[in-house]
This record gives sequence, C-alpha cells and structure tokens, in this order.
Amino acid sequence: MIMDFSGKTILVIGAGISGRSASLALVKHGGRVILNDMKAIDITEAPWPELAQAGVQLSFGSQDISLLDGIDIVVPSPVISPEIPIMKEARSRDIPVWSEVEVASRVTEAQILGVTGTNGKTTTTTLLGEIMKATGRQTIVGGNIGYGLAVQAQDLPETAVIVAELSSFQLEFTQTMKAKAATILNITPDHLDRHGTMERYTAAKQRIFRNQDQSDTAVLNYDDERIRPMAAAMTGAVTWFSTQGEVPNGAFYHDGSLVLRKDGRDTLICHENDLHLFGKHNIQNCLAATLLALAAGAPLTIVRKVLQSFKGVEHRLEKVRTIHGVTYYNDSKGTNVDASIKALEAFTGHLILIAGGYDKKTRLDEFMDIVAEKVDTLILIGDAAQRFEEAAKKAGIKDIRCTGYNMERAIMLARKIAVPPQAVLLSPACSSFDMYDNFEQRGRVFKGIVNAI
Repeated sequence: MIMDFSGKTILVIGAGISGRSASLALVKHGGRVILNDMKAIDITEAPWPELAQAGVQLSFGSQDISLLDGIDIVVPSPVISPEIPIMKEARSRDIPVWSEVEVASRVTEAQILGVTGTNGKTTTTTLLGEIMKATGRQTIVGGNIGYGLAVQAQDLPETAVIVAELSSFQLEFTQTMKAKAATILNITPDHLDRHGTMERYTAAKQRIFRNQDQSDTAVLNYDDERIRPMAAAMTGAVTWFSTQGEVPNGAFYHDGSLVLRKDGRDTLICHENDLHLFGKHNIQNCLAATLLALAAGAPLTIVRKVLQSFKGVEHRLEKVRTIHGVTYYNDSKGTNVDASIKALEAFTGHLILIAGGYDKKTRLDEFMDIVAEKVDTLILIGDAAQRFEEAAKKAGIKDIRCTGYNMERAIMLARKIAVPPQAVLLSPACSSFDMYDNFEQRGRVFKGIVNAI
C-alpha cells in the first residue's frame, strides 16, 4: 500500500541523485521535506529551483544537529556515513533512519526484483531489466545503477516491476522493503572502511531477503562459501545457481551449456557460445538473471532470446577497438581486486594490464597470482602504484611499468609494446577517486584516448 506522509517531517541528508529522488517522492506524497547538504550550493542553478518549487526546503552549507528538531524520519544518501555526528544524534534520539530504497518501497505497489553482491550487480541488473521489458510488462531499472529509485518507482501499479541494483549502503537502512525475488551474486571484501568487518558487510547484503515469505524467491550462489549457509535463514523459497557444478534446484553451467533444473527436470537455457558476454563471472550473472526473471513470471523463451542478444554494459569488459591486431578492453568498473580477478579469468593470457587508482588497501596476493599467470606487462597508475608494484615483485612479476597519474601515458606505452595475440585491458582493481570523479569518467577517458589513436 502506498504510504501517505502527511504530517511527517523528513530530513534528507545528501543532495545527490539519491537525495533528490527521495525528496521529490516524499514531498509528492504529503511529507514536509528538508534536504540538507554540507556543501554550499548555489540554489539558483538547476535542479534546485525545481525542487524548491515542488515544496522541498533546501538547507545547504552546514549540518547543525538542530536540523533534527521535530524530525520524524531521516533519509541519508548512500554515501553518508552512519558515523557522522548528525547520524549518531539521530540514533540517540531514536529517529527512524530509512534509505532511499526504503522510501521507494513505500511509494509504490510494483513488485521489486533486487540484485546485490560485491561484483556483477550492474550487468545482472541491466540484463534482468531487458528481460522484463521484453515481456511487455511496465519495468523501471534503478538504484545503485545511476538513477534515483524513489521518483521512478512512485505510484507504479502492482502489475509493474522494479529491477533494483542495491548496494550494501542502500540496504543498510531498509526496514519493510520486500523483494518478490532477490539475489546476492557473491561476497568478497569491499567497503570495509564503512562496515568495519566482513560480518557487518555480509549482514547488510543479506537484508535484501528481509521480509520475504514463501511466495517470494531467494536466489543464492551455491559456489560462494559466505552465501550458501544463508539458505537456513531464508524465509523465501530458495533456488540456486552455480558455474562449478549441478544444483538440486535452480540453474547451472555444464559442458558449455546453461541448464535450468526444476522439480528434477533439466531444460536447456542456452549454449555458452550463444552469448555475447564472456567469462565465467558473466555466466554466473546470466544464471542469476534467468532465475530472477522466471520467479517474476517471465517465459523462458523470452529469457533465452534476451540472453542471446545482450551485449553487456559500459565499462565492464567492454570491447573498445582493435588496432593492428591488438584489442583494447575497458573494465573500469573493476573497482576492487575481486572484480579484476574475474576480468582476468575471462582471458586465456597474453595481456597488457593497466591497473591502479585509489587504493582500497585490500589484500593483493590472489590478484597478483593471476596477474603473474595471465599478464605479460603490468602498467601501474595512480595512488596504488607503489603498493601494487611491491606486491607484483613479491609475486614474481618481472615486467612492471609505472606511469604516474597519467592514463594517456599508460595507453601509449601499452600501444608501443603490444603485439598480437596480446590484448590491452584496463581493469584497475581500485576506485577512481585519485584521478577521476567516478569509474564511468575513468572508462570514458580510456575509451576516448584509445579511439583517438
């Protein structure tokens, strides 16, 4: 049931995409909304006049605790740490804290299909969105994928579907959100600077299954040792996916084929060679998307057709261009070591790898082991270069080059030394914030330089 916020005063903290989306949805549904940001922002510039005209009160340039006086609900943007003073004070006053995703779930009647995990979220979410659109059902795609969820989701009927990419930050403050079908694709160390421990990070992810009942579906990764034990705690019906072996119920990869198993009967989904995506991690994404779509009522024929036509997402193992027999790939979305490991596993070898960026300080042993196996030349950029170089030498990697904070220099060096059958891969295993605003900007810079050669 869509909630009426009349009589409620809500403080939204953070004026990015998520904060603006929550503010507009809340004020449309009767709430008195104060949108706050520590930054001093010129409210005469777009989009602020539009928000003010809609009834959102703008409070920029400071963040005094007195903002909480008379507040019924606090809605922090995902980037807002729970440890900043105003958030701690909200907890001490027992003011309910909701994420924008929680707001979205309160202003819609549509079914929610939720996707989380350390890696693969965007590919799986985008693919699932394409499948659901192909069924003819009204479908919106949003969340952690760059589009505010609440404004898109508001007032959708129960016949519609919301495909939501959900980060641990967004799930941390969900309360009543209920997903018709949801998955955790994988869990590896990430965002420990925010969550502190793997246990807390995992618990935040697991909230995606909160409030499910037996009419709902929990899609679990059979191959992930942190996820498989979750089955015992599920309140929804459990179905599995695996790229390493058969599963009792769900979908799995076997001998070049993606196979659906239901009630003891096996059905071919499609052959691996039918896919434009490559790499075992992308087969995992396809299996998860298939199970989520089927749980939402999509026919297998439509699932199969979209799987066979889907070409992937920007910045994730994206083929950019082939120059004199050497192909350049943009994997800027490889913002942690596990994502870059999965990218490297998709190749047989003979790579020139460009890596580095804002260092998340995660362990590098496993990453450097596969670099040693697959990479001929390692080119390092950004803040992480020195630590990555030390770890690479310890792993026995011989050909290591450093090009400072200069993407063009890295690409031109790769171009100079690359010969077929080598390929050039940007997969940083790091965030982008030392050199770029986000991984999208980093990827577009990489592609722009490659395409200008």
